[in-house]
Amino acid sequence: MKFKNLKFLSFGELMKQEPHNPTAYLWQKSLSVDNEFCKAVVSSGYLTWEQMIDAALAYRIGATRQGGVIFWQIGKDDYVKDGKVMYYRPDCHRDKARHPSWVSYMLSRRQKTPKTGAGSTHCLFGAHLLAERCDVKTVAIVEAEKTAFILSQHYPQYIWLAAGGLTELQVEKFRPLCGRKVVLFPDADPEGLAYQRWHKIAREVEKQLFWEDEGPIFVSKILEEKASIEQKAQKIDLIEFLFEEPKNSAIIQ
Repeated sequence: MKFKNLKFLSFGELMKQEPHNPTAYLWQKSLSVDNEFCKAVVSSGYLTWEQMIDAALAYRIGATRQGGVIFWQIGKDDYVKDGKVMYYRPDCHRDKARHPSWVSYMLSRRQKTPKTGAGSTHCLFGAHLLAERCDVKTVAIVEAEKTAFILSQHYPQYIWLAAGGLTELQVEKFRPLCGRKVVLFPDADPEGLAYQRWHKIAREVEKQLFWEDEGPIFVSKILEEKASIEQKAQKIDLIEFLFEEPKNSAIIQ
């Protein structure tokens, strides 16, 4: 992966400069659908080519020279916070033989700067859409970037964001969501731990961020109540459940 003349430690300084946005070149230079993820989304039947292009432009998807996808985390202020590099197989499942990596970490290694102290502040994947789609009042949050990417084309009545993992949903990341209705869609698991964890976070957000005026944060029980024992054992996500049977797609409206 090539990052020419980029210094991650300058992010904090760059973000203070106005009126232009000096972090924009990060996603602009990498913007591409030439990665295994975008190809798999289409070949697996999740999206048409046109839908994939539309989603890639909306989420500002990037690509590495090795075929990896870059899920940029861009805040509501339109500044790049970081980017997650991931690799996918042709069946649209993540290639677990290749661990995800962060652009901030890669840049710090190239510039021989400390691994910690780089100043990266993560946000929800897709957070920049909050400023672009002011007319949409309901935000849906899922675990995986892949899920938000795909469902954004099937259920455009929501702004689809992703935490980036079960433990990545944190109270501070909800601040940009004030003024909107929020629905959480945790993945399934045999013990229901994902639901319990996200339900706890939702209540903490309401308490710590004085969320009372915004209305309660709803944690969906779709997978808790409707996923089979086998599906929960496989820890399926919303994408797998909705696409397994055509009738399931009508559950979210």
